Amino acid sequence: MSGSPGLKPLRKPPRIKVLEAAGAIGDGRVRVLSDEEAVVTSSRGDKTYYVVVKPDGHVYSNDNGTIYRGYVGYPIISFMILKGEIPRDEDVIRAMTGIPWKDLNERYKKYSIVEEIVVRRAERMGVKREIIYDYINIVMKKLSLRPLLFDPSLAKERKS
Repeated sequence: MSGSPGLKPLRKPPRIKVLEAAGAIGDGRVRVLSDEEAVVTSSRGDKTYYVVVKPDGHVYSNDNGTIYRGYVGYPIISFMILKGEIPRDEDVIRAMTGIPWKDLNERYKKYSIVEEIVVRRAERMGVKREIIYDYINIVMKKLSLRPLLFDPSLAKERKS
């Protein structure tokens, strides 16, 4: 690991970010640019996040959770799933497709409430709550086993 200025370890995300990442994949909002780069479009379609995931654990994403709150944001998680670094669950991805994440988060202002709403919706689609919770736990465990360092030197405004 280099001594780049501004490196900081990222914390594990709120649990719901795992589901948001699955939703981004299901909605086709993750565009892989290379083995290390992707662009993720927000649930409203009004923002794009530039994501870099390096083999040495240095990462970058310009989403709010990663930059301002210091946790692994859903754009990084979604790219890591597509890269095969985190397991993929097609049932969870299908169940999280088409959810207006930003609208729900703004309306309820509490991740636990939004999580319950999307889990109930998934159950109505035939995906058991236990499957979703197990998947969240697996992803959180994988994230805890691979320390990720936010590296602002990886930022580059990329017009896509």
